[in-house]
Amino acid sequence: MGQRVKVLVDAGKASAGPPLGPALGPLGVNVGQVVAKINEKTKAFEGMKVPVEIVVDPATKEFEVKTGSPPVSQMIMKELGGEKLSPNPKYEKVGNLAIEQVIKIAKSKFDSLNTTSLKSAVKSVIGSCVSIGVLIEGMEPGEAIKAVDEGKFDKEISEERTEMSEEKRKKMEEELSEKKAELEKELKEIEVEEEKEVTEGEAKIEAEGKATEEKEESGGNEKKE
Repeated sequence: MGQRVKVLVDAGKASAGPPLGPALGPLGVNVGQVVAKINEKTKAFEGMKVPVEIVVDPATKEFEVKTGSPPVSQMIMKELGGEKLSPNPKYEKVGNLAIEQVIKIAKSKFDSLNTTSLKSAVKSVIGSCVSIGVLIEGMEPGEAIKAVDEGKFDKEISEERTEMSEEKRKKMEEELSEKKAELEKELKEIEVEEEKEVTEGEAKIEAEGKATEEKEESGGNEKKE
């Protein structure tokens, strides 16, 4: 059985320094060759952290590099060109994915999504958008999954499209801006309504307090008489 080393590296930018060098040095393996292989196998995920496992044969010093893939949320944010997830996914949207981008991620993560078809993998990726504030084709994730089930994107999925035109990219940006404006208005209306309820509640408490005071004063006067 080979000796195993598991590390998390910057995709396409692994080096002989920590954590790889110190972990591999004692095993007598050629660290430079291992680093080169890791960078070759992870370059598609550049800009993200990738889990890597190196299996070394103690006798021959031969090695095998096994790479995982970044979490779906990281891949989504890379496609959108952003770094921060939404602190309030329901009302603060950070991006709008085209179906082609969803298919690209689904294909990359297919083996780890435990699905039997690309269509199912696409739905799984869309489901991951719920908690990070990302739209799909201008739709909320729940609406987008329904659209996939209804066959709206069957052509794109069957053709495994992963590229989109500049025109469509601009359309995605416009839809995001419109949705942000709509949600901002909705959020303000909610805040106004909540403020109104608080004010009315405070007024009611104050009125009840005054009524109690007046009742107590009235009762005291009656006793004096």
